[in-house]
Amino acid sequence: QLQLVESGGGLVQPGGSLRLSCAASRFTLDYYAIGWFRQAPGKEREGVSCISRSGDSTNYADSVKGRFTISRDNAKKTVYLQMNSLKPEDTAVYYCAAERRLFGGCVLADGYDYWGQGTQVTVSS
Repeated sequence: QLQLVESGGGLVQPGGSLRLSCAASRFTLDYYAIGWFRQAPGKEREGVSCISRSGDSTNYADSVKGRFTISRDNAKKTVYLQMNSLKPEDTAVYYCAAERRLFGGCVLADGYDYWGQGTQVTVSS
């Protein structure tokens, strides 16, 4: 079973940056699209960004476009989420998830097969 571990969360001031990592253990990520999701207290989980198997296709939520960048290094079995210009409303637990796909592309929707345990991101002065 694919296992995912997130890291890189923490406390940052508004306008600051963080880079989250999602590392896979035991198995390759080559056959999986990877998504980042977040859930703030009292709110529903929302899709933030996703990247296709090869990395040639990405999607972003409107709320993070131009501020967040997703990337992947399949050789290292790791996907990254670079978050810049952070805002207090970005505060949430961030999860990465993997969806096995036969073809390219990715979607920010339910249907991902494996999930990490989450990492807390807090944006506050």
